[in-house]
Amino acid sequence: MIETIYIEENILQHPRVIDICARFPKARQITCGRYGEVFNPKAQNFRIQKQQPALILAEKYRGFMLKAPPNYGIGAEHNYYFSHMLNCLYDCRYCFLQGMYQSANYVLFVNYEDYYTDMQRLCAETPDEAVHFFSGYDCDSLTLEPVTDFAREFLPVIRSIPNAWMELRTKSTQVRHLLDTPAFERCIVAFSFTPDEIARALEHKAPAISKRLDALNKLQQQGWPIGLRFDPIIYEDNYQQHYQDLFKTVFAKINPETLHSVSLGVFRLPDKYFKKIHKLYPEEKLFASPLESKQGMMSYKTVLEDEMMGFCTKELLRYIPEEKFFPCSL
Repeated sequence: MIETIYIEENILQHPRVIDICARFPKARQITCGRYGEVFNPKAQNFRIQKQQPALILAEKYRGFMLKAPPNYGIGAEHNYYFSHMLNCLYDCRYCFLQGMYQSANYVLFVNYEDYYTDMQRLCAETPDEAVHFFSGYDCDSLTLEPVTDFAREFLPVIRSIPNAWMELRTKSTQVRHLLDTPAFERCIVAFSFTPDEIARALEHKAPAISKRLDALNKLQQQGWPIGLRFDPIIYEDNYQQHYQDLFKTVFAKINPETLHSVSLGVFRLPDKYFKKIHKLYPEEKLFASPLESKQGMMSYKTVLEDEMMGFCTKELLRYIPEEKFFPCSL
């Protein structure tokens, strides 16, 4: 899977680097000063690199836990997001990462311990209040788990901090470690879904909806708190029927009574990301939808956005109580 590994020279002897390199004995190893030398140059083609991304092993120096936007969260007051990794194995056409970054290569920050320290610091500031940490913003939380051991290493830390909560956002079926680990209420495994027809057209390389549901079901049966993330809602002429079918399929497979939370949000991209992605994929039908720019964000026209959110909200509330529902707004 990985043919080339770039390694920052100051972490060549880091135990995590040595372990990862041992898993890919045939991969070409190239030393660099800082990961930006490989990741940031402008003369790169995201679309071409996506065919065979390299792995870049790096050290992060700051910005471990970032304050989440005001409308981001699942009910808690203290919300932070973080990225142990940049870029994703999957190739979803609506993903903002291809507009944010010059490179499709994966960057893995190996100094997990510095993330732990920042989590502990933030939780100590409000010891009597829950602090939520969201993983999966700049990557999929679990898809490269066999390489990164991310969940394996972070979960014991979350368990050890009484007021720490974590969400693992994913489309992945890489849940073996979770199934081998005792579940606990302060870790939510949140699966993203779009209707099957849309997923087949736009979520390239991602597991089929049926496989995600199988993984979700296994985790729920073992006691893991499960989240459902219907985000982004994608418009098409027959979107009402497709989302009705999706909700029916999902809630027929899971137990809604033990569901932790459900979120809903429409397609949106910063204008500059949209322009870049549209240039990469000018033939993509998604970008020919009835879109408009609002406050620097490209999304559906307001009337259509309100219609879609209203329709999907009404349908979802047929299956879940309102207190478990968290709509996202721009």
